Formats: sequence, structure tokens, C-alpha cells
Amino acid sequence: MVTRQSHTTIYVLDQDKALEFYQGILGLEVRTDMRMDNGFRWLTVGPKAQPDLEIVLMPVKAGQDMDAETAERIRGLLEKGAMGVGVFETDDIHRDYAEWSAKGVHFVSPPKEQFYGVEALVRDNSGNWFSLTQRKKG
Repeated sequence: MVTRQSHTTIYVLDQDKALEFYQGILGLEVRTDMRMDNGFRWLTVGPKAQPDLEIVLMPVKAGQDMDAETAERIRGLLEKGAMGVGVFETDDIHRDYAEWSAKGVHFVSPPKEQFYGVEALVRDNSGNWFSLTQRKKG
């Protein structure tokens, strides 16, 4: 029986640029940054409030997990903005919207009231989109 999720993966075009985004802008902390003998870099980040969750920033390239044709297709989907990576929560979406916008982050849609709280759609520097939400209080 599965008891929890420990890792999830976000495909990225460039791990260094992804790290600038996820650590430098979103404020996630680096959990692992290790280079293997075969040139592979195992890079994970996660929210400070969730120390048991690691997000793998996985480069899109042919290798053990995919062939060259698949890697090219995934790169194409990323560049078109067709890959969603989930939902991140914040305690102040309007603050984050203002700060991230000033840093050049691309918002697909600004914060909007929803039945569950406030939501904005964001695109990272690889083309992935995610939902940024602030839960409704009460």
C-alpha cells in the first residue's frame, strides 16, 4: 500500500535556469544537487514547509528514460506551454503576483476569485504552467 508521495518530476529545458526560477523566485529550497559519473545531474527542490516532498527538475534529453524522438516531442510541448505541473499554494497571492511580475515572471492569468480561494496561472522559464493558489480562509 502506498503511504505517501516523496518525489514528483518537472521536465525542464535547462536545470540552471529552472533553479533560478524555482529557488530564486518561488523560494523553494534545494534538497539535492548531485552530479553523477555519467554526467547526469540529480537536482531536487521543495517547499520549506514540506520537507518530505522533493520536486525533481529533470532535463529533457535522450537517455535511460526516453529516446531522442520522445525528448524532442517533450521539448516541443514545453515550448508550446502544453505541460502543466500542478498547484503551488501561497499565503499571499497578491504579494507574490506583484513581486514575481516585477521579476518578469509570466502570468497566464492574474489572481482571480474562485470558489476555493484565489488562483493565478503562471508559466515557468521552461514553458510549464502551474496554478498558484491561496486558499479561502474560514
